[in-house]
Amino acid sequence: MTAGALSGRRIALPEHRELDRLARMLEAEGAEAVRCPLVAMRDAPDPAPVIAWIERFIAAPPDDLILMTGEGVRRLHALAERSGKGPAFVAALRTARKVVRGPKPGQALRELGLREDVRAAAPTTDGVIATLAAEDLRARRVGVQLYPDNPNARLIDFLRGAGAEPEPVLPYAYASDADDRRVGALIDELAEGRIDVIAFTSSPQIERLFEVAKRAGREDGLVSALKRTRLAAIGPVTAAALTRRGLAAEIVPAGRYFMKPLVTAIVAALSTPVASV
Repeated sequence: MTAGALSGRRIALPEHRELDRLARMLEAEGAEAVRCPLVAMRDAPDPAPVIAWIERFIAAPPDDLILMTGEGVRRLHALAERSGKGPAFVAALRTARKVVRGPKPGQALRELGLREDVRAAAPTTDGVIATLAAEDLRARRVGVQLYPDNPNARLIDFLRGAGAEPEPVLPYAYASDADDRRVGALIDELAEGRIDVIAFTSSPQIERLFEVAKRAGREDGLVSALKRTRLAAIGPVTAAALTRRGLAAEIVPAGRYFMKPLVTAIVAALSTPVASV
């Protein structure tokens, strides 16, 4: 049997929801996947405002609906189902123009038998704004599915400035998954140079890693360890979170920001010798 392109490489995975899928793809290339899920996703702790938003959405669908994450689409639909409003919610979704930030909310819509109407020029808030900037949004009601730890004032302010009426909803929350001890063990592995790549798939993973390091008085050591480790980011938003920490994502897929292109980018990077300085 021919060894895989990543044979002998140890790749740390902070992913949670699709951890096993990502690990299997890397293991198929010969890598050892070091699993340490840092962030889990939970329903909104208070479902009442989300249910109220769903009811308003069904009663009077907005002109546009901006969907930022696939998880958000699935959580809204699941809550509508549990509230006995699943079919009515899907019917209302059909009537609104659906603007998606990237491929994941588009995939979540297809699971409901629906399709996106507009995809952002880039899978970022700036991409959504750039896509809508040339349109006349005056007096349009615009639903906005937010995601945790990001009230997205920039997008909301843009919509209001364009004369639209934004109607935001936050259908889920982040919760810490791995306990501090396991995160500390991952920091140890990084510090000892036993990780070839750490592959971040969301910015909250980075925040959680630094949060644990700070509580343990190991933040400087973590930064030093990460600077000696090849960093992969699933897309520009996650890469920017590393940049804010003074770090650089060396491995970022070009143009397509989900699991398979990330694995392809990791294989390409680790198959290319690093130039000596």
